[in-house]
Amino acid sequence: MRSIFRRYWFLAALLLVVVSGFTFSPNLRVLPELKLLRNTIVVTVLFLMAFPLAFGDLHKAVQRPKAAMLATFINAGLLPVFAWIVSLLTFGDFAIGINLMAAIPCTLASAAVWTRRAGGNDSVALIVTIVTNSLCFLITPFWLLWTTGSQITITVWPDEASGGLSLVSMMTSLLLLVMLPMLAGQLARLIPYAGHWATRNKFTLGIFAQLGVLCMVLLGCISCGLKLRNLPTDQMPTILSFAVMMVLVLGLHFGTLLLGIGVSRQLRLPRQEEIAIAFAGSQKTLMIGLAIATEFYTANPLAILPMVTYHVGQLLLDTAVAESYIAAEIEKIESSPGESE
Repeated sequence: MRSIFRRYWFLAALLLVVVSGFTFSPNLRVLPELKLLRNTIVVTVLFLMAFPLAFGDLHKAVQRPKAAMLATFINAGLLPVFAWIVSLLTFGDFAIGINLMAAIPCTLASAAVWTRRAGGNDSVALIVTIVTNSLCFLITPFWLLWTTGSQITITVWPDEASGGLSLVSMMTSLLLLVMLPMLAGQLARLIPYAGHWATRNKFTLGIFAQLGVLCMVLLGCISCGLKLRNLPTDQMPTILSFAVMMVLVLGLHFGTLLLGIGVSRQLRLPRQEEIAIAFAGSQKTLMIGLAIATEFYTANPLAILPMVTYHVGQLLLDTAVAESYIAAEIEKIESSPGESE
């Protein structure tokens, strides 16, 4: 029972938070309006995610950068294009949410965790994490300009008259809310014994980071719930549109993961690097996406639903994929001639 709880507590809590946010949105309507609260959660979570990450043992992956470059290209280059194509099959906030989900960087923790769990090269996953998150203040705004620019007003400089999204404002916000907390987390490791303490307590710090993510999901769902309550009946999303969105999002993630596996095998890369490319190339961070959505897409609150769906989907699907890699390796070992004698 304890092992089941440890594995699935976040998914259960995520479901509870989503239901609570929608159900009690009128009573909690003041929370999404507290910008200081939202930014504090984002900064704290990203610091907690970056603090335990030890980047000192990445020299081998840096010396052989092909796998990391391929995973980065898939995550930050191909996946946003695939998402834009997929988003044409839906509309409104769901289309924006799919594009927003694809434009954000790789996860700060789970890509490396799932890679390590499946027996892959987690150093490759960490490099993808570093590169995509470090450059997100440049890459993400311009992907959103291309993929959502026809649906909302996007300007280079802040323009109150247009009431749209400003590229400069988003870049500045991502620099302050993403880059600085990550940098602070790594600099904190230079304090004597701090790095070793963070590494030893990675699991505990991860729990607190996940609680912060749940808080951000709650804020987003409250905004969604309020928007749904105020929508005219003819503009309400249907059950069919929800189902289509879920199929598109889950298919996008799984298809990108399979693409990473297929390309890796075509290039005859080692199995350990194949695993890293599959997970790091297809996983996306929920935290930064929620921060962008609640800051710049306030007129499209339902846009968080594709991101939450993608996050839950990658947790479930990638767990199954990791287990299949483990099972295949065990079968290979058991069937080897040396073991059967």
